[in-house]
Amino acid sequence: MGTSMKVAIVTGASRGVGRATALALAKQNYAVAINYSRSHREAEAVVQAIQALGGQAISVQADVSDNDSCKHLVECTVERLGGIDALVNNAGTTSFIPHNALDQVDDDDWDRIMGVNLKGPFQMVRAALPVLSKSESGCVVNVASIAGISATGSSIPYCASKAALLNMTVALARVCAPKVRVNAVAPGFIEGEWLKQGLGHAYDMVKKQCEDRSPLHKVCTPEDVSDAIISLITGSQLVTGQTIVVDGGMLIGPTP
Repeated sequence: MGTSMKVAIVTGASRGVGRATALALAKQNYAVAINYSRSHREAEAVVQAIQALGGQAISVQADVSDNDSCKHLVECTVERLGGIDALVNNAGTTSFIPHNALDQVDDDDWDRIMGVNLKGPFQMVRAALPVLSKSESGCVVNVASIAGISATGSSIPYCASKAALLNMTVALARVCAPKVRVNAVAPGFIEGEWLKQGLGHAYDMVKKQCEDRSPLHKVCTPEDVSDAIISLITGSQLVTGQTIVVDGGMLIGPTP
């Protein structure tokens, strides 16, 4: 590995925003640890895509809701790639439950969603912080959602987990300073398999509704979100504790 190459961990990097971010980081001369929970084949495909670009990548299986797995992911990255300069907490999960169907939400939904979406980023930052602090440009980007701001989305536990992640981003930005910056992105509707599977037949209708409410008349691609993530990593070194909303302006709404 060349001395100029930095190292990043991207959790949940086998598809979607994680995959796009890993590829974008590779183009920025980062060696990338591709974390996955179950999708080994897809993670290996991302590694091969980065290698085809002339970059360096490894895949590491870890469930971020498990603290020992987070430590393992950090240790593997340091051992095989030499350090950590950036951590992108992208791994996420949800249940698609109508908000008024309170009785359909069970303990497993709460435990799994909060475990991956909130405890996961906390545990990853805690495990990686001693290494990130040694970098001259250590930073963390948490991938949240506008669901954490608007309280609209796939389920109430999901919205709550993302709202808590935004709050925790500010708390961690204070704790990790001055060595490490911590920011978040909050995407809106993202095109791709995750929402297609979750929304089923309603996917096209919901996508059009989001486009119609957006001043830019667009919804996100994974690359739109990864662009925002990269800007927080490679841009101003004085940005910390902030959330960038990436939603085509849907939260602000169209002109009245």
